[in-house]
Amino acid sequence: MKSWFARYRVVIGVALVTLVVLATGGYVWRTATRPAEQAQAHSGRLLTLIDQRNGNDAVSTAELSTSDGVRTPTGLRCQRVYTAGGTTVCLRLAGVGPTFEAAVLDSSSRVLKSIPLPGAPSRARVSASGKVVSWTVFVSGDSYVSAGGFSTRTGFYDLRTDTVVESLETFGAKVEGKPYAAADANYWGLTVGSDDRTFYATFLGAGRRWLVRGDLSARTLETVRAGPECPSLSPDGKRLAYKKTTKWVGRWELAVLDLASGQERVLPDTAGIDDQAAWLDDHTLAYGAISGDTGKSSVYQVPADGSGKPALVATEASSPAPMS
Repeated sequence: MKSWFARYRVVIGVALVTLVVLATGGYVWRTATRPAEQAQAHSGRLLTLIDQRNGNDAVSTAELSTSDGVRTPTGLRCQRVYTAGGTTVCLRLAGVGPTFEAAVLDSSSRVLKSIPLPGAPSRARVSASGKVVSWTVFVSGDSYVSAGGFSTRTGFYDLRTDTVVESLETFGAKVEGKPYAAADANYWGLTVGSDDRTFYATFLGAGRRWLVRGDLSARTLETVRAGPECPSLSPDGKRLAYKKTTKWVGRWELAVLDLASGQERVLPDTAGIDDQAAWLDDHTLAYGAISGDTGKSSVYQVPADGSGKPALVATEASSPAPMS
């Protein structure tokens, strides 16, 4: 006579297999749905940044509501990155040398265009519409630069016309109302308005650093005031954030200029910023600065109206930008 186990071993085997399948399916379902649940829970409270821990250049998302919280890699690797209007510009390594490129990606991370860069990445921006991307790089070898020195070069790409402008140095410039055509002109930190035409940038010429306002279509620019560097236009187009210092050698501070009134406000405890600050919304700025504790770049957020002190977002990180 067969034992009970022998009689029902097939039934038991089928039941065990069914349990394993159900358990595996449940795990796969939970794993697949967890990112969506997290995105829903943190909607509007994330920014992108470059995670520099262990010497990496991984583009990651970070939560704003916690101090140095969890970072989630996006799969991109960039030296500078910015996203707006469904378009991302990623300044990254392109080959030996090293060589670099500006990769322009759509909302599905499909590369729309790759633009060779003449130097190492410094700044990156995308206009609110996603139609104009810009970059600043460090360049060596310009004829007017002293041996061992470097200059900057700022260019942009207009997705509407598939036009690449390699340098703002080709624009007609005016310094305090007078034409300026000296070969030593230097530009960096381009920011473009909602009309995809008006822009602000930093200009070095006539022995001084200047905030300039220009027209991408007319290819002209003129000085606004001396001193500011790396401007960033607010989403409502009413204010400019920039870093400034009163000395050639000194620590930069973050300031906000009201364009209508001309009133400037220096934000408290922001000394040490070396970045083109990013507006996370009309009220909050994010920026990178060297931490006094670690000697490495960290990302902070700060109220744009000067009502509060900076709060740490992520250590060993750079290139903060709002989630598009």
